[in-house]
Amino acid sequence: MADTTAKPVADAPEKGKTETAPAVENTTAAGEAKATEGPTAGAPSSVPESATVAAPVITDAVPPVTAPTSSEPPATEKENAKSAPADPSVPTWPELAEDHPIRQLEAHVPGLIEESGHDEVYGLKLNGDDFHKKLILQKFLRANQNDVEKAKAQLLGTLKWRKEFNAAAAKDEVYSKKHFGGLGYVTVLSGVPESPNEKDVVTFNIYGAVKDNKATFGDIESFLRWRVGLMELGLEKLNLAAATKPIPDFGQGPDPYQGIQIHDYLSVSFLRQDPHVKAASKKTIEAFTSYYPETLSRKFFVNVPVLMGWVFAAFKLVLPKETIKKFTVLSYGNTLNAELGPGVPEAYGGKGGALATIGETLKENDDGEAAAATA
Repeated sequence: MADTTAKPVADAPEKGKTETAPAVENTTAAGEAKATEGPTAGAPSSVPESATVAAPVITDAVPPVTAPTSSEPPATEKENAKSAPADPSVPTWPELAEDHPIRQLEAHVPGLIEESGHDEVYGLKLNGDDFHKKLILQKFLRANQNDVEKAKAQLLGTLKWRKEFNAAAAKDEVYSKKHFGGLGYVTVLSGVPESPNEKDVVTFNIYGAVKDNKATFGDIESFLRWRVGLMELGLEKLNLAAATKPIPDFGQGPDPYQGIQIHDYLSVSFLRQDPHVKAASKKTIEAFTSYYPETLSRKFFVNVPVLMGWVFAAFKLVLPKETIKKFTVLSYGNTLNAELGPGVPEAYGGKGGALATIGETLKENDDGEAAAATA
């Protein structure tokens, strides 16, 4: 099993061999188009004066005058406290102007939490520490090109959905091996070419493993819960709680806290789209586009028939340029090692062993029915 903790350390670069592709299951929610998922597609405060109180000349004796007391520490103590170095173990976000989009969106957070009744996104708490709160807000702002109102609306929708769907729990539930066995794995790869990250999280979607489209995709809610579970497992491996590097502002560099997706179409027919697949794909796309902004760095479509290249090329006409940059189409799966390095599974030209051995998947049972995991 691969190391289960990803440690992104820098911005992820754009890579070559980019072509269009038919599927976007997880893109920036407002900044990228939808496509197909599935087999087809301050100054210090003043110190109160401490001085002798002047009194008028009088002939009667009076009690001695006592200088007023103050509960504030002496000025020297306050200055020393102010100049004390920050705890290096606590990550800090760079200083932001008062009108910075993050500050504007941050002002709405208490109200969003109250309205939604929820405060968790991607395993982080919006009412937790300042750094990780800003990390989440930056993702929603980048997804909406710094449009604060759009980011606010998307964040509210995400909070409501994560509460209603109980998304965070999906990765810990037990799913039908008959319906979903072998369909998805999460790996952590080291030494990805041109990646400045120490480790990268890679999720494999093996559509050729589907034996019965109706059994796997027929129950849309069941499929969606399984797919959300796999997504949440990938986010867990990103280990955002341990992040210490701020995400750049929109247009100033890539978000280093994103994952790589692999869609393998080996043995999948492209001649016609099964209605069950189409319906499940549509539902998944809607959820991932709306509720998982800025979680995808690159997406590879592998084992795509050469003759189907025109389908992927056609998407250049409808997908945003920034989305297209994230897509790479490979006709032969065993060439994936040139893109992601020798750590990929053997079937993809690497030396990492079989995917089922080095990858992690969701809990499964053998009775054909999904069941909630018990503690």
